[in-house]
This record gives sequence, structure tokens and C-alpha cells, in this order.
Amino acid sequence: MATVKDQLIMNLLKEEQTPQNKITVVGIGAVGMACALSILVKELADELALFDVMEEDKLKGEVMRLQHCSLFLKTPKIVSGKDYHVTANSKLVIITAEACQQEGESPPNLVQHNVNIFKLIIASVVKYSSNCTLLIVSNPVDILTYVAWKLSGFPQNRVIGSGCNLDSARFCSLVGERLGVHPLSCHGWVLGEHGDSSVPVWSGVNVAGILLKNLHPALGTDADKEQWKEVHRQAVDSASEVIKPKSYSSWAIGLSVADLAESITKNLRRVHPISTMIKGFYEIEDEVFLSVPCILGQNGISDVMKVTLMPEEEARLKKSADELWRIQKQLLL
Repeated sequence: MATVKDQLIMNLLKEEQTPQNKITVVGIGAVGMACALSILVKELADELALFDVMEEDKLKGEVMRLQHCSLFLKTPKIVSGKDYHVTANSKLVIITAEACQQEGESPPNLVQHNVNIFKLIIASVVKYSSNCTLLIVSNPVDILTYVAWKLSGFPQNRVIGSGCNLDSARFCSLVGERLGVHPLSCHGWVLGEHGDSSVPVWSGVNVAGILLKNLHPALGTDADKEQWKEVHRQAVDSASEVIKPKSYSSWAIGLSVADLAESITKNLRRVHPISTMIKGFYEIEDEVFLSVPCILGQNGISDVMKVTLMPEEEARLKKSADELWRIQKQLLL
């Protein structure tokens, strides 16, 4: 007896179901789920895979949350699993997995703990998706992007750190708030190491091409009576301000990651402040990853913008590079 499906549909072609634009998220915590939902809403993939080593029931529950939204989305296939086979044939692999700091654990030990996690993740991802682009979100993002590059054997254009993309977005949002202008019309960059030691490029902050530094030469300096330095401090501190009452931060990170994924999957060639190998720039001689403005498209990072920095900005970038290299030299890869 024919099934309802057989009576309803006549199949004309046996198709090979190979995804053309598959995105995988590795690590399905709050950040991973925010990335997944943001990617779905932006309609960037024809298949979304979620991988985690969490309990099977919890993983199933997370993917069901997304599958039940299918009527409102245009991603035909959402899958999950604890076996890396689920990540096969990915075009883009986003890694958010990271170790939680244990009580009394030193920062160097925590970094090495993350390196050990990455050894398994990267080897497995490369096995099933050898032509993918890696987008690292896990912290410390600049060091772990370096680790992913070393472990994967991929060319540096295909190993990207989310870096200062969100830092710069927060910075522009706060500049816009001060001026009463939409953030899209405020242009500024936060470069270097993601976090406290990031470098705001005050010399380039502008609205409609008008440099704020020309209007107010003390902008961003200690002599600035308007205290514009507070804008960068607020941008850096905003993540911890969100985490304090909630114990995590996710939505802004998810949207920032989806923004980068869109540039890659749609080959938009937009410029983003993201973490890339910076050896040879600004007199940096070591293999470190820091955020600089990069052109991002279907092949990952195709070009790096030659930003002219003020001497003090360049010095801060060099200081971050030296500190990252000091840490990286001690890692057991």
C-alpha cells in the first residue's frame, strides 16, 4: 500500500544531498547558540550543523529549539551531533568552544587547557572539511587563532579570529551615542589585541568623512577635557558589565560573528577589524595574530589595509604583540 508521501509526490530525480553553503558551529553554549540563531536569521547557510560534547539530551534539545523555528527561517537542514562526522563538507566552521577556568587555575594553565581542547577540535574539523575556513571566537581569541593556524596547517587567509570586530562595533555605538548620530554613520577602529589592551585609532574616527581629531586635537588623550578616552574604556568594559548580572554575554557576539560569516559566504569583500597573522606589519617580527582592517570574502582574508598609525598607537600594538609571543612560546602544541 502506497504511503501518503508516495501518493502525494512523484520523484523525478535521485539527488545527491551535498550542501553547497554549510556552516558548522563547534561549541553550543550561550555564544554558540547565539551565533547559530544569528546565522539562521541572516539566511547564510543551506545546512547548519551544531557540534558539542555535551549530554545527548541537552544537545538534542538545543537543536530542536532551532528546528521548531523552521517555518520562519529559510535554512532547510539543521543537524547536530557529538560525532565530528556531522561537520563534514562545511564551508565555514565557527569555533566557540573553550575551557572554563577552574578555581585556583592560573591564566597560563587555562590557555594550555584550551590548546589541548583545540588539538582534538582542529584535527577533527580538518579531517572532515579540509577546504573550510576557520573562524575562531573562543578566548583568548588572538592566541587561539594562532593555535588553530598552527594545528590546521591551513594558509593564514583561511584562519580568522573574530578579534576586534565587536570591540569596534561597541566603540562606534558609543561614539554615536555621544554625538546623537546612528552608529552606521560613525566610523572608527579598535585594533590590536581583543580586550583590555586593544588600541582605539583616534586619528581615524570620523563622521561623514570629518575627522573628529581635526575638530578636537586632544581627542582621546589625557589632556582631553571631554574625556573621549572613556568611550574606549566603556567599549572594553561593556562585556563584563553585561556578564555581571547575567553571568554570560552572547547576543552581540552572535550578531558580530554572523556579520563576519555573511562577508565570507556572500563574498562581500567588506573591511573588518579581525585577527590575522600580523608578522611583517608595524615592525612586528613574530608570528602573532592581532586585529587589523582586513578585506573578507569567499577565500577568507584576501587583503590587509595599510593603516597609518600614530607612533603611540603603533607602540601599543607592538607591546601587545610582544606579550602574545611571550605566552605563545610557552605553549605545548
